[in-house]
Amino acid sequence: MVNAQSPQLSAPHGQGTTPPRVRFCPSPTGNPHVGLVRTALFNWAFARHHQGTLVFRIEDTDAARDSEDSYRQLLDSMRWLGLDWDEGPEIGGPHLPYRQSQRMDLYKDVAEKLLAGGYAYPCYCTTEELDARRDAARAAGKPSGYDGHCRDLTAGSIAAYEAEGRTSIVRFRMPDEAIAFTDLVRGEITVQPENVPDYGIVRANGAPLYTLVNPVDDALMEITHVLRGEDLLSSTPRQIALYRALIELGVAKEIPAFGHLPYVMGEGNKKLSKRDPQASLNLYRERGFLPEGLLNYLSLLGWSIAEDRDVFSVDELVAAFDIADVNANPARFDLKKCEHINAEHIRMLDVKAFTEACGPWLKAPFAPWAPEAFDADKWAQIAPYAQTRVTVLSDITDNVDFLFLDEPVHDEASWNKAMKEGSAALLATARANLAAADWNAEALKNAVLTAGEAHGLKLGKAQAPVRVAVTGRTIGLPLFESLEILGRERSLARVDAALAKLTP
Repeated sequence: MVNAQSPQLSAPHGQGTTPPRVRFCPSPTGNPHVGLVRTALFNWAFARHHQGTLVFRIEDTDAARDSEDSYRQLLDSMRWLGLDWDEGPEIGGPHLPYRQSQRMDLYKDVAEKLLAGGYAYPCYCTTEELDARRDAARAAGKPSGYDGHCRDLTAGSIAAYEAEGRTSIVRFRMPDEAIAFTDLVRGEITVQPENVPDYGIVRANGAPLYTLVNPVDDALMEITHVLRGEDLLSSTPRQIALYRALIELGVAKEIPAFGHLPYVMGEGNKKLSKRDPQASLNLYRERGFLPEGLLNYLSLLGWSIAEDRDVFSVDELVAAFDIADVNANPARFDLKKCEHINAEHIRMLDVKAFTEACGPWLKAPFAPWAPEAFDADKWAQIAPYAQTRVTVLSDITDNVDFLFLDEPVHDEASWNKAMKEGSAALLATARANLAAADWNAEALKNAVLTAGEAHGLKLGKAQAPVRVAVTGRTIGLPLFESLEILGRERSLARVDAALAKLTP
């Protein structure tokens, strides 16, 4: 049995352990998604906790799917999230280049060494032959992986195949014994040889496959710990066998430790896919999630800081993060909880930071008011009240639009809900009381309270028509503070307009 010897972190940094080197190596295809961010976050937190190195590497060998736009989005997303890297694109490092498309000569050299050393061999089997033999194996109740047909071809057989015009891929020769390793998340794992057949590492056109380039890059970049998704667990025994070959060839120094992170699940007990609307990182940026809030929630998808605590800072996450505490069970993505945690982080901002963070949503294309209608002084006055109400920063636009629009936006449902029978009489009384009151929140509250009492209503019922008349909505920021900030003239004019609409 091959037992993978890999580095462990049994003592804190500075007590005889080597600082770890981890990597985040996405492919630049499509928009970044939250499952990818969770993987980046755990690698980043692990590196920062142990004062190690995070290598940011781009796996862009799939020319048909990779794009420069996706590459730029990846870099921009990492910077927005605050997940800085120590080596990689636009930073450099001792293992340049950090894009696989620029490392092809390295992979070709390693593949040639593997062939020369007998660790790999050319395979001339056609797709039709492979399919036929797999079908036969299944029918006989045997494993249907590659059967080693080309493992020990003679020179004559190779010549005959090539005379037919056949092309060959390169296959890695797996050992005929079990492979065992200790997963940092899942514990001891042993895989029998019949479950891990020889596998391809170079296509017939000479292009290297992920199965080769990923371990080779990890070896050349001296990665000590590979923290990645559970979907890649099945490839680990193959990579461990390849690492042993690379060590014998002098390409690698050691086998890294592996930790496979739990699936992030979406609706219906299915793995969250790129196609799920709630998977796109861009969605959270556009809605105005704080990076700190989103990272806090994503860290809870498989890990926790304490049983009774869900909200914490990024610094606290780094200080507490231990890969041994990651749960192997799938983690369900709960958008409501994600929003709740983000709202808590919004509350934690000082008012100045909150005011600045809302900036993009107070101007075009988000704001429905003209740029010249925005009043920075009124915004500064209302911001402390808004901060306690919004879940995401984009909520701010609807919460404060009554301040900057000429007229409030009345939707029919809100109007009908608030303007019941008798609302016109109540509004008329409230209007008179408001006009006579000092223009501060406490006095305005008393004015509406007194109007309600005159009509047999408690404050909650009495203020509903006033709120809709002035702000256009049945719920929102504190009403009386809003009236104070909006001002006497504009507030009374809106009540007058509502009365005109209610009076035949």
